[in-house]
Amino acid sequence: MTFGAMLALPAQASALGDTPLYLNINQQAVSDALQLQPAGTTQFKVTTRLEKGTYQIQIADKNHTCGSTFGPEASKPLPFGAMNPLSSCAKGEHYQLKVLLAGDYDFTLDGRDPKAPTLKVLRATKKGVFKRQPPAVDCASWDGKPVTVSVAKTWPNGTLLRDAYSGQTAKVTGGKITMSPAPQSEGMLLLEEAKPAVQTAFSWDNATVYFMLTDRFKNGDTSNDNSFGRHKDGKDEIGTWHGGDFKGITEKLDYIKSLGVNAIWITPMVEQIHGYISGGADGSFPFYGYHGYWALDFTKIDPNYGDEAALKTMVDEAHKRGIRVLLDVVMNHAGYATLPDLQDLGLQDIAQNTQGLPARWADWKPKGKYEGWGSVSQFINYQSSAWNKWWGPDWVRAGLPGYTEPGVDDVTGSVGGLPDFKTESTKYVDLPYFLKHKADTNAKSLPNATVVDYLVKWHTDWVRQFGIDGFRADTVKHVEPKVWAKLKAAGTTALKEWKAANPGKKLDDLPFFMVGEVWDHGMAKDFWFDNGLDSLINFDYQRDALEFAQCMSHVDPTYTKYAGTINKDPHFNVLSYISSHDTKLFFGDYQDVALQKRAANSFMLLPGGVQIYYGDESGRGLMKDGGVFDQAVRSDMNWSELASGEKAELVAHWQKLGQFRKAHPAIAAGSHKKVSDKPYAFVRQKGKDKVLVVFAGRQG
Repeated sequence: MTFGAMLALPAQASALGDTPLYLNINQQAVSDALQLQPAGTTQFKVTTRLEKGTYQIQIADKNHTCGSTFGPEASKPLPFGAMNPLSSCAKGEHYQLKVLLAGDYDFTLDGRDPKAPTLKVLRATKKGVFKRQPPAVDCASWDGKPVTVSVAKTWPNGTLLRDAYSGQTAKVTGGKITMSPAPQSEGMLLLEEAKPAVQTAFSWDNATVYFMLTDRFKNGDTSNDNSFGRHKDGKDEIGTWHGGDFKGITEKLDYIKSLGVNAIWITPMVEQIHGYISGGADGSFPFYGYHGYWALDFTKIDPNYGDEAALKTMVDEAHKRGIRVLLDVVMNHAGYATLPDLQDLGLQDIAQNTQGLPARWADWKPKGKYEGWGSVSQFINYQSSAWNKWWGPDWVRAGLPGYTEPGVDDVTGSVGGLPDFKTESTKYVDLPYFLKHKADTNAKSLPNATVVDYLVKWHTDWVRQFGIDGFRADTVKHVEPKVWAKLKAAGTTALKEWKAANPGKKLDDLPFFMVGEVWDHGMAKDFWFDNGLDSLINFDYQRDALEFAQCMSHVDPTYTKYAGTINKDPHFNVLSYISSHDTKLFFGDYQDVALQKRAANSFMLLPGGVQIYYGDESGRGLMKDGGVFDQAVRSDMNWSELASGEKAELVAHWQKLGQFRKAHPAIAAGSHKKVSDKPYAFVRQKGKDKVLVVFAGRQG
């Protein structure tokens, strides 16, 4: 989905086309890792590693279409550093690039003159970046030689065991097993019986969830990138829409499955506010609802993500691969009222000073050195009596004329200044004025319905229509517990109805699932589990993830605790993580690939559910944040780095761990028993399924 994964050209460069473009080397099949990515308003760039040799170079779309296939007028050498002219209908014509020194090379397509684009190639420069070092942690060292572990209480002599990481096998002899960890494993053996794999039934107890911000993951359809007149800012693109969509997710489902993932969590998909608010303390960037948490119309899909057909395809294709779909839902708040919303919804009465606006209000930009994006507020009259035409005082609390002021407690307070739904109200309400008059809404008036009744119906209609398997509930503690229980009951009914209507598509008869975000909640079972929640996001694990990554043996008390609490209670589970969109990006602190591999070792073997945040597996880096701390962790997925090198090896490492976890329910849902201190080793067992994991130590 990323703002760099597909080539979205600005209007002045439209002669280059609107389709994704790729670096084509030696006429090989298109690789997503070689898609050109924006490097400014008119430049597009991709970096790839090239070994010594001669290469045939073109820039082309997937189908090598005339008009979108760029090369020289006639085949000739490609000199380094020059701006080499391109023809847009190259067929067999290509540039010949001679590489004398293996390394990374930058290819830059320049479209400043759309009638005469150019291609420049340079050897990529290595940035001199100071790497932070994590605090030292004592850990056993491994000399790279075979290790021996006693397994007499786990398997009898003669049992053939396999290391799922390296594929090597050995027999238990004298009650012991001896093997050498693969060098790239960071000192780990993943031991299982060497016999054909048995496919196990899915359980939410064994969930490996891949969480992505849809807009920042993969851009599958560039035609929907600027819905409602949304714009790029031409600078750091911190809070703008980057283009990710359902089609992009669908294209990457096989990649996601390769990680051993059996469920995906997508951010809220409903129609977002059309415009932006001021981002950063000084209004340095326009901040749109790209993330999905600023809803305008809960009955419509935001067209930046795609349409209903694209959503249906994504869900169906996920299910075909055995992947469940969790949809992020918001019951606590709606989105802000922005200037473009007022125009698009016919609420111009709330605007003021409109003589200074362009015909399309969404096109307004700050002018001059001293005007920031926050200046857009000068056009909104926050004292207007016409605010009753927005959500209205029966629906939300807001600091507006005629509205109830937000309270100071969790339930009645306003999160981030957002309009707070009156979920506690027992008053029957009609549709808000703006929804009654919104031409394309699917919202209909409900008889004898409260605010919660509407919200529950709007959310669960997506389940009934598309077979969504569960919800990730946002801002749980800001809504009354009974509301979540009501949503769970309605979701359960809706999924049953979808499965009854689609018997050929359903994966099984498992009930509707809900995991909730109760901010800073840890490993505790409390009243939320009695009110619709099957699991909660576990904020505890991330705090200790660094220590566990530095030395896997340090995680054993946590393994013991989690297995002893979660797996002894069939009605208790948590979803643990090392990175999230609201807290931190594990890779962002130290930019250390080896450390990221070791983080996977301890994390992917954790009892209970785990949540991979997109790019945990690939070393996705931070982006600029503009002074808003959580924006740094919402960078585009780093597809272009995965073709080769250490990032590709990192992905392969996570894939092996994920597939091992998926193959063995005992890892997430079984008992845990340490069997050795030196080397550190433990057994997980659930029924007949059992594995033994060995950590030989840090390789010195």
